Amino acid sequence: MTSDLYKLTVSEARARLRARDVSSAELTRACFDRIAAVDPRLHAYLTLCEREALAQAEDADRRLGAGQAPALCGIPLAIKDIFATREIRTTCASRILENFVPPFDATVIAKLRADGAVFLGKTNMDEFAMGSSTENSAFGPTVNPYDLGRVAGGSSGGSAAAVAADECLAALGTDTGGSIREPASFCGVIGIKPTYSRVSRYGVVAYASSLDQVGPFAKTVRDAAIMLRALAGVDPHDSTCADRPVPDYEQSLTGEVKSLRLGVPKEFFVEGMEREVEDAIRAALKQLEAMGARAVEISLPHTEYAIGAYYLIATAEASANLARYDGIRYGLRAEAATLAEVYNLSRAQGFGAEVKRRIMLGTFALSTGYYDAYYLKAQKVRTLIRRDFEQAFEHCDVIVTPTAPTTAFKLGEKTADPLQMYLSDIFTISVNLAGLPGLVVPCGYDSLNLPIGLQLIGAPFGEETILRAGDACERSGAFTRRPPLV
Repeated sequence: MTSDLYKLTVSEARARLRARDVSSAELTRACFDRIAAVDPRLHAYLTLCEREALAQAEDADRRLGAGQAPALCGIPLAIKDIFATREIRTTCASRILENFVPPFDATVIAKLRADGAVFLGKTNMDEFAMGSSTENSAFGPTVNPYDLGRVAGGSSGGSAAAVAADECLAALGTDTGGSIREPASFCGVIGIKPTYSRVSRYGVVAYASSLDQVGPFAKTVRDAAIMLRALAGVDPHDSTCADRPVPDYEQSLTGEVKSLRLGVPKEFFVEGMEREVEDAIRAALKQLEAMGARAVEISLPHTEYAIGAYYLIATAEASANLARYDGIRYGLRAEAATLAEVYNLSRAQGFGAEVKRRIMLGTFALSTGYYDAYYLKAQKVRTLIRRDFEQAFEHCDVIVTPTAPTTAFKLGEKTADPLQMYLSDIFTISVNLAGLPGLVVPCGYDSLNLPIGLQLIGAPFGEETILRAGDACERSGAFTRRPPLV
């Protein structure tokens, strides 16, 4: 009876839990059985919390029995290993935090805990969220459930793979330059990066503070809407968090897109994109038009400068944020004779090659004599990119683009050439620079059965509109989800 419960969506599980047709304990055990069966091949999880999860499930069942059932009560979730989780190891996939156990919960974790959600474990990621393939994890890569020789995307690859392989019902990720949307596309699941400031970042290990944003992975758009409502809202611990009412995002899922204006940026259909990716995106666009939406060509002329601006701003902020890992306060501490050697050796031994590369690049961009030429100029370009989007949204309601120029690439294919790896995020980075919401919905498969994701970009706090458009794509029935290899 419980063997295939892990296949349920959040909304399906919510209905069955409230009807007392199934218990949270049964649902949680089914997920752990699934993890035991497939995760040795995928490596989606870094830490499993079986004892804690079963205790949470029992508590949830008591609440459900008493009729006290918030939306996520009893739902088993996976948590990217970048969120502070009280008394549960939080590594950020780095040796420098390998044994770090936080004494507090991140705000979003506290919200989920208060709702009665169940935490199955912490998922793998690129170290300090720096990467596009989860190959930069200090504990080994996560592989793609559709092809075990390919990447799951990054930096939230573990969460995306866990959802795709039914190792959880939904998962948490973070997105600094595409780290939710790219793995969602590669793994054939839903991923949403909300508007910057829509969700609290308190207790999230910082990479680039003006770009980082928290969001969910899910099996359906409805599940993403349920998750986002639970996560969003003002937080006194995060001064950047917007004090705005949180809509009931589920109510926006009407399936109606008649007269919705879909902006198609000519700069996003570029030479070098895989033909099958472009064909799938254009087919999805035609499907939305057949449902009553209207496509309009738009221009985002400063798109070509987005990667350069991003890798100056993000690395500069990373240089400042990662200065706290010094071997003194917490984390790895190297044995050394002098204080200077403790600093140097702790950071040398604790950080991986990509993290060191980005710290050095960011430190250089902020250094005397180079600040104006690099960091300040990048911020000016960021303003131009934001203005491009503002002008585009005068002519459209949603911007429709590919998520990545390719489907999931092979393990090791791009690790020797960091620039080629950085180019994987060419279609997602500008959304972070502008602080906009972006939703990825599966829209097809290539000839190798690898998923392709459609990106829907909204105006600031336009999550309801992109969720409505994504739900319409899903309801069309044109893109049937195929089971992964595992």
